Amino acid sequence: MSSGVVTVVALVVVCVMIAIIVVYRRYIRERSSSDDPVSHDPIFSTPTMDNFLIDIEREKPIRFTSQQLQIATDNFTNLLGSGGFGTVYKGKFSNGTLVAVKVLNGTSDKGIEEQFMAEVRTLGRIHHINLVGLYGFCFERHLRAIVYEYMSNGSLDKLLFHGNKILGFEKLHEIAVGTAKGIAYLHEECQQRIVHYDIKPENILLDENFFPKVADFGLAKLFNRDKTHISMTGWRGTPGYAAPEVWLQCPITHKCDVYSFGMLLFEIIGRRRNVDDNLPESRDWFPRWGWKKFEAGELGELMLVCGIEEKHREAAERMLKVAICCVQYRPELRPLMSAVVKMLEGGTEIPRPSTNPVQHSLSGTPVMASYSTSVFDTDSSHTTSGVGTSVTDSSHTTSGVGTSVFDMDSSHTTIGVEGC
Repeated sequence: MSSGVVTVVALVVVCVMIAIIVVYRRYIRERSSSDDPVSHDPIFSTPTMDNFLIDIEREKPIRFTSQQLQIATDNFTNLLGSGGFGTVYKGKFSNGTLVAVKVLNGTSDKGIEEQFMAEVRTLGRIHHINLVGLYGFCFERHLRAIVYEYMSNGSLDKLLFHGNKILGFEKLHEIAVGTAKGIAYLHEECQQRIVHYDIKPENILLDENFFPKVADFGLAKLFNRDKTHISMTGWRGTPGYAAPEVWLQCPITHKCDVYSFGMLLFEIIGRRRNVDDNLPESRDWFPRWGWKKFEAGELGELMLVCGIEEKHREAAERMLKVAICCVQYRPELRPLMSAVVKMLEGGTEIPRPSTNPVQHSLSGTPVMASYSTSVFDTDSSHTTSGVGTSVTDSSHTTSGVGTSVFDMDSSHTTIGVEGC
């Protein structure tokens, strides 16, 4: 057989082998795709979720399988806690890494999908020492879960409200400052502003050194900085921590997180829930009691009841004043979180509210007839006002402090009005 014929035969064999390999690989790919419930179940997987999963994989979190998480959590046997958005289990990967696996639950697939996207989208794009870290996620028909770094000391509420005195005031102050820094990063340093909507002790996690990290972004929203407010539908947040404008489902800003942080500060100072019906009426709602003692110049009595030592009194009083400043009814009077950090650290003067900031609430519950709500104008050059209010120039100063500390963006200010 001539060399030319041998060459032709060899080329034909190679081409046939290549064709067989291509066909086989296509067959395997199509078969794998047909077996994937996510790709071919229109009820389970929506176009929105498909696009989201493609986009989020670029952010580098790991996509785990349900089998991997079952192995890591010993078939979900080590329960850490549970809440409205899911049940959390302790896990350990083969390399020794400890994790917290939150298995999402909800009343509908759509609700679970929204929770999933809110948390993964938020944590997949941000990195800060005071925000809980994201390792990855699982999104399968029978398991929708998010994998976080493990925080060995659990949530702050367990160390505040159960008679546990393991944390001294200095550590509590550090926790308050660290939490404020985490929220400030969300509001002021991310490419898109992030509003958490559910700041409370249960969502502040502590590592082995009691270092605080903000967690649980199931309600979080990202929005462009050119937007001064968001119109919301439905309830967000937790009663007792949610700002008045959230209660009334009116246009809101990141200042709702500032309000919630103020309520958190009150609880850190008192080491108790803000509402306690077992106490005398004068002290049953801590924010109201704190304001009365502050206004009367009688903070010594409050510090004594709260068990604050004399050497910590100055810092504790500063925390109380910051809390009062944060829970003011009108959002534009609440400070930016970066200013809150400076106030807590003693680097900035704390303005004194001109009116009682908690007069519209009783025991943490809104008195709907008494509330006025804010309409947020997008023009930073003037103030929007309503019935019974006056127009205020953008250079307006509150208690001797310029609005740059309190403003949402630039020199923008707003005035509360009756109704939404």
